Amino acid sequence: MTKNGSRYIFIFNPAADKGRASRKAEWLNAFISGRSDSELFTTSYAGHAGDIARSEARKGTCMIACGGDGTLHEVVNAVAGRDVTVGIVPIGSANDFIKTRYTQSSAQAVCNHLFDVESKVVDLGSVAYGNAGHRYFINSLGIGFTGRIAKSVQQSPRLKGELGYVYALLSVLFRYEPLTMAIKITLEDSIIELHEPIFVFSVMNGKVEGGKFRIAPSAELADGLLDVCILKAVPKHQFFRYVLRYLRGTHISDSQVIYCKAKRVEVTLNAAEVMHLDGELYDNISGTIVISVVPQALSVQ
Repeated sequence: MTKNGSRYIFIFNPAADKGRASRKAEWLNAFISGRSDSELFTTSYAGHAGDIARSEARKGTCMIACGGDGTLHEVVNAVAGRDVTVGIVPIGSANDFIKTRYTQSSAQAVCNHLFDVESKVVDLGSVAYGNAGHRYFINSLGIGFTGRIAKSVQQSPRLKGELGYVYALLSVLFRYEPLTMAIKITLEDSIIELHEPIFVFSVMNGKVEGGKFRIAPSAELADGLLDVCILKAVPKHQFFRYVLRYLRGTHISDSQVIYCKAKRVEVTLNAAEVMHLDGELYDNISGTIVISVVPQALSVQ
């Protein structure tokens, strides 16, 4: 008998981690072999993970995203608002969300408890942009600097995992200039408004981005708030000092950093920019972007 009568749908993305996830196919098959409650689907095109999740979602189903944060992002957007649970087998490049969900975040450690761990209801970030564009994110959002880093990582076919993020950071930094943004942050009891050049703009539900960067060390997945982290314009030669602080999570006390917990954030851009949601690219975003928290929105394994 399965736990609570659950049905487990494993959605395997062999293209994750720049195709290296394909090496996990045999291991994944062996892991679920003999289980009558589990079925494995393999994606074959961009967006396929979401298509599978939509088609297989039924009450009592647990959708297991087998890939990276991008695969998880697809599955979350396919089933948000439906009576299903989402799980993760982390075999992507950075696997950021799982690092907030569990203390041990390797694929093997997660799988050891996948069928018996208690599910947790978490918040989601909701993003409205452009002409009726709307998406959710479960871990992180970035506009400008981190959006361009995500784009560089996607376009670099050879560098693996965290090394790819470091290379992308350096290549983007070389030609990057802070972006002037109009930002309105709605806190629980007040409002912060900014209109100035911004070096790094991030909104987090999880703690980690880019593999090791502790962008939001105080983030909680189910506190009903999103963590906003903004680095104001600083000279480029000072940025490496901030990189070290981001790695340690000590940047949040710096005078050039705004770090707060928010219910809603509105950002207006003067020109089209790159946005990432959970590492997935949304290019040529312009105008006003509205980011809000959706409390207790999704059950995760």
